[in-house]
Amino acid sequence: MEFKKNDILTIDIEDMGHDGEGIGKADGYTLFVKDTVIGDRAEVKIMKAKKNYGYARLLKVLRPSPDRTEPRCPIARACGGCQLQFLSYEKQLEFKKKKVLGNLQRIGGFADIQAERVLGMEDPWRYRNKAQFPVGRNKEGEIVTGFYAGRTHSIVPNRDCLLGVKVNEEILNRILAYMETCHAEPYDEKTGIGLVRHILLRYGFKTGEIMVCLIINGTRIPAQDSLVEALKDIPGMTSISLNVNTKRNNVILGEKVIPLWGKEYITDYIGSIQYQISPLSFYQVNPVQTEKLYGTALEYAGLTGKETVWDLYCGIGTISLFLAQKAKQVYGVEIVPPAIEDARRNAKLNGITNAEFFVGKAEEVLPEKYEKEGIYADVIVVDPPRKGCDEAVLDTMLKMKPEKIVYVSCDSATLARDLKVLCQEEYRLEKVAVCDMFPQGVHVETVCLLSNRKSKPDTHVDLTLDMEDYYRIKDQEGRLLQDKRSGETVK
Repeated sequence: MEFKKNDILTIDIEDMGHDGEGIGKADGYTLFVKDTVIGDRAEVKIMKAKKNYGYARLLKVLRPSPDRTEPRCPIARACGGCQLQFLSYEKQLEFKKKKVLGNLQRIGGFADIQAERVLGMEDPWRYRNKAQFPVGRNKEGEIVTGFYAGRTHSIVPNRDCLLGVKVNEEILNRILAYMETCHAEPYDEKTGIGLVRHILLRYGFKTGEIMVCLIINGTRIPAQDSLVEALKDIPGMTSISLNVNTKRNNVILGEKVIPLWGKEYITDYIGSIQYQISPLSFYQVNPVQTEKLYGTALEYAGLTGKETVWDLYCGIGTISLFLAQKAKQVYGVEIVPPAIEDARRNAKLNGITNAEFFVGKAEEVLPEKYEKEGIYADVIVVDPPRKGCDEAVLDTMLKMKPEKIVYVSCDSATLARDLKVLCQEEYRLEKVAVCDMFPQGVHVETVCLLSNRKSKPDTHVDLTLDMEDYYRIKDQEGRLLQDKRSGETVK
């Protein structure tokens, strides 16, 4: 039977895809349906029909799955941020574990690998210490802020995201009131006209410190003292600033920060390590799970105080400083100069003297330090962006032959691709831990321990992949993805 756009069908959802969409079949024809879960019987409408598969919109749940939950958020279907809010949290963890292991098996060739642990949250709500809200006008001409609808840049109004901290709502109310009163015009992406593009909020979970940063299409705002007066009396308010972005692109933050009031940063802790966080800093958004993630990475590294450790893609030194507590020497590498400045400042802040940081591409700094200066590694920890490791980084790690490699990944497909290269001859995949850094969403963090094969007999599955094949893998999950909510690149 041939199916076409606007056909209405009844299907049973039998599986879920990588982006959290339900998968069902009608007479052998596969349909992907957002907002459905395994076990649902649903009435759906085909929105796009391909030859062998199509995409459909949920019209009605005829028989709910026993794993279906009523979403807490009233705009869960419209907003692009929470793809799994219809699924019980226990089943969300199962979905993410299956996603990681499926990629390791299918892309990496690791036939019998299991997850040693799955790290979930006791309370998977209001965990984000950072939120970025686009600003615009609705059809009635009112200034609104919220999040982008899935795969669009249409703002779904929302000032109280249930993943963010409660104080965000009060801050947004005051900022939008200031904009109305002082005629600070929201930015229009279509015309490139307007001033206020996004509102960036950060919150220190252990310190209670708050940062507000307005991303603007200019270098100043009208009546900036009025904005400061509106915000500074909120308990915990520590930093108010502007970020200048006059470019017409989807990148949220510009390079220049203009302080308006208070400090230029807030502070927070992961474990006993204190960090200073600026508007431009990369800092994990879920501090509760970050402590579990980094604790697992430290455990896998098995440091005794005698090791030289390299931390690649180190950001502001979050993992580096965690590792420095147990290592002889840590070297961190990051391409973003302000992040390295933060890392050095954070090391000094914590009295850590055995961590040194380099600015540059990991694929350039690591080979140079190894080949020209003879700096080796007992352990390498790598935490790359979503696109995974550069070929030169993998090649140099294989040449350096550290005893252990700890790979922290935010994309299990590129993780699997990279592990296939590393485990071709030199390394064995020993342990896998799945960490749910993003409850209600589809993204998941993974920590893997690789051990040099020289230490134990080789019992690993035979893998074959040459470096030319490496970049031919174009799996959907292996591409550099864009955050569907904000349009920024997700690390």
